[in-house]
Amino acid sequence: MEDYTGHVEPDGDWQDRVDGHLFVRKLSVEEMDNNCYVIACTRTQEALLVDVAARPERLRQALEGFTPLAAVQTHGHWDHVRAWDGIRDDAGIEVWGHPGDGELFPHAVDRELAGGETLTVGDLEVEVLHLPGHTEGSLLYLVHGESRPHLFSGDTLFPGGPGNTFGNADNHRRILDGLEELVFGRLPDETWVYPGHGDDTTLGAERPSLQEWRERGW
Repeated sequence: MEDYTGHVEPDGDWQDRVDGHLFVRKLSVEEMDNNCYVIACTRTQEALLVDVAARPERLRQALEGFTPLAAVQTHGHWDHVRAWDGIRDDAGIEVWGHPGDGELFPHAVDRELAGGETLTVGDLEVEVLHLPGHTEGSLLYLVHGESRPHLFSGDTLFPGGPGNTFGNADNHRRILDGLEELVFGRLPDETWVYPGHGDDTTLGAERPSLQEWRERGW
């Protein structure tokens, strides 16, 4: 894990890491610097793709050697769904997501996900966290490696704060309440956070700023 930095360039090389039976691949696609991830079991090679953001041929390349069970969406904003047809129709990989973002998705999901359920990926268990605020159907995915938890946060948590709530005070409160209850309130500082754009962070790096984020209102 020491060689992994979490920094990838749009349409550049991906980065891989292994933590016990957990394999993570991170790559960024197109001008919005959308991060996509492969979560895989090193024993069975079963995998999930996180977000069908763009560049379907690149995403399919990142999945070579694995048996993809599905693509799971963090949310439905346009920049996270542009490869939907190329993954769902061309590659035959189902797309799963939360029904709260049904109006944002370009098509109906193949499976509706709910907070609290667990997705079995080989020997891994991936917990689904429903945390509205950025969108109604925003989901995070939590999987425990041998050395630490790994949290795929979409556009809900970034280095420096929560995702954009577009000036809506209620949604800002909801996203922070959800982060404190479901994430910071139950997970340790060493939890690694993989956001929907840009570099990674840890909960320990972000925890001291929780009150500041609440007070600033965005």
